[in-house]
This record gives sequence, C-alpha cells and structure tokens, in this order.
Amino acid sequence: MVEGWEKKKLGDIAEIRMCKRVFADQTTPTGEIPFYKIGTFGKEPDAFISRELYEEYRSKYSFPSKGDILLSAAGTLGRTVVYDGKPAYYQDSNIVWLDIDHGQVSNDYLFHCYKTIKWASPEGSTISRLYNQIIYETEVLLPPLHEQRTITEALSDMDGNISVLEKLIEKKHNIKYGAIQDLLAGKRRLPGFKGDWNRVLLGDVSEALKGSGLSKSKVSDDGKYKCILYGELFTIYSVVIRSVFSRTDYNEGVKSKSGDVLIPGSTTTKGIDLARASTLSFDNVLLGGDINIIRPDSSKINSIFLSYYISNIAKDEISRRSKGVTIYHIHGNDLKDLDLFIPSSIEEQGVIAEILNQMDSELETLELKLTKLKMIKQGMMQELLTGRIRLVTDSENMPATNSKPVF
Repeated sequence: MVEGWEKKKLGDIAEIRMCKRVFADQTTPTGEIPFYKIGTFGKEPDAFISRELYEEYRSKYSFPSKGDILLSAAGTLGRTVVYDGKPAYYQDSNIVWLDIDHGQVSNDYLFHCYKTIKWASPEGSTISRLYNQIIYETEVLLPPLHEQRTITEALSDMDGNISVLEKLIEKKHNIKYGAIQDLLAGKRRLPGFKGDWNRVLLGDVSEALKGSGLSKSKVSDDGKYKCILYGELFTIYSVVIRSVFSRTDYNEGVKSKSGDVLIPGSTTTKGIDLARASTLSFDNVLLGGDINIIRPDSSKINSIFLSYYISNIAKDEISRRSKGVTIYHIHGNDLKDLDLFIPSSIEEQGVIAEILNQMDSELETLELKLTKLKMIKQGMMQELLTGRIRLVTDSENMPATNSKPVF
C-alpha cells in the first residue's frame, strides 16, 4: 500500500441514491423536462415529464447535486455522466449516484476511478446488473484529498486535450462531407475547369473481375506475396490503399493491376455497407474470393475519383442492387449499368480525388494522434490512480518539485 493512501469500499465513503420512480403514463414524447431512461442515458431523451412533477419530486425525494456522477446500473454497466445541474430527471434504480463523504473523496477523483473499475459480484461471477451490494463492496484506492486534487488536475488536462482533438476531427469530417457533396456531385466546380459533366455507365469505363482462391488459412506473417482478403476491405482499408498488410505463400489466383478498385462482394450487416470502394495502387497483389474488382479504363476515369464516387454518391443505388436476406451480395454484373455523372476531363477528376484524398490523410493523422492520446491517458490512470507515480510529496500538502508526470 502506498504511504498515506487507503483502500476503501465505496460503501464506507458513500450512500447510493436514486430518483423516485416515474411511471410511463407520467411521461410524454415531448415536453419541458427531459426524462432519461437507461436506453437514452448519455444520449438524446425520448421522454419528458412536466415541470410540476419535476419540482415536486426534486424537493421531496433524492436528487443529484451538480457534479454528482450518475452511473448506469443496467444495460451497459458502469457508464457515467456528470450531472451538470440543468433540469432533468433519471430512471430510478437503473441510473444511480453516490452521495459521497466529501471529507474522504471528491467527485472529480471518483469520476476517474470509475473508468478503471471492473464491476463484478463479490463471488467474481459475471453480472448483468449493478446491485447496491456490488457497488458498496467495490474497493478504490484513496490518497489524501490534496493529492486527489492534483491527480484530477493532471487527468482532466489530458481529457481537455482529447476533447479539443475530438472536436477538431468532427469539424474536419463535416468539412469533408461538404466537399464530397459539392465536388463529387458537380455542385461546385474547381477553378480552371469548365468542361461538361457526362453520364456514363460503369461498364463503359471499366472491366469487372472477381477475386478467387484465397482464404484466411493461406495467410502467413512471413509469406512471399502480398494479398488482400475481402474482410479487410471492411476492417483495414479505406478509399485509398497505401500499403498492403497481409502476405501469403500461395501464388495462384487473380492478381491486381495498379488502379484496381476493390468492392466487397458480401456482408452480413446491410446492403449499403457494400458501397465501400478502395483503390489499390500496386501490381501483382493476390486478391481473395468475394472481392469485386473494377478495373477502370485510365483514359476515361480516375480510379481514386471512382472509389470516392462509389463510396458516397452511388451508395444508395448499390444498396438497392444488393441481394439477400441474412447475407447481402453484390456482383460485378450488378454494377455494369451503374449510372455515373462525372467530369469529362480526367484532369478535373484527378484534382477532385486529390483534394478528398488529402482530407482523408489529414483525418487519419488526427485520428492516430487521438488514439495515442487516449493510450497515454490510460497509462496515466494506471500509474496515478495506483500511486505508482506520485505528484505530491509525502511530507507536505504541496506539489513535489517535479509535479508533472512524463509518459
């Protein structure tokens, strides 16, 4: 045990509270005071109660204070929302909070502790609900209050950095969405281009092939040849395939030509998910079964432009053309008469594709940075909430000289 720290059960430092029960006939689909059920907890409400009922229940019964941490006790267990003090009401027993002893713990510190707790029954069995006993028996490590504040500040600073980056990524996604709608549909023309846009059929500007013969069992880490399996089009690759990750010693089947556009041939989700095209800029990559290969005529259509077009403008049409009930399929022959509205100029297609590709590259860089920040935050929590790294001295209620951890 870290000197000055204590291991406490939540039941030793807090009492569980919940709102009074609200019945279905007391709610309406619209209204003034949002009523959050477990299904809308942390999301948009779909039920409301009257202000009169809200004021009555808030004054007579348990109600959270601003800063209290609301906790899901059903559904996805352990989700948290910090109550912001705005008028709202919460489903009893499914959404609870701890009325803490502020002399032992702060809500800000407890919020970060919640992120590390793996909720389990006292016997260690799998649980489907957070009963009061489970919450009360759960243990947390508590440093002195001044050290809790210092830890909270460090973790909250990192949360702030993550939030800023998430908002930037959302903004960039919105900008890209607008560019896709304007540029790919010809609503906005780029400077220097005045040529017509024409309607063509996909089969008139490309050839359709199909991958074959390659399965997961034939993939090996040190294989001689590069390969792509159809499932990787969903999980690994985006609109432009910049590097190929899988390898195999199997050297028979369909091989790529630079500029091929790959579309998955089946999915167990929904047909619109098949509108996912990836341009491969490498020759001689083995292409697995259930991959539709669209091989464009480079004199008529830019392959990266085509991938963006299929993945965005044509996705509803591809969804309509998919066939199946539990498994949805699309074949190259289903796409030959797909109607495209494209610039007659290959150069204009290429510039549009490059703009969108640069946007994607920037988003990938930002998302990698976000992933790294979240990993750093996770490491900080593991070190700071266990006392393996200290931010204050043991002898004084003052920050240590080196008060910022390095991760």
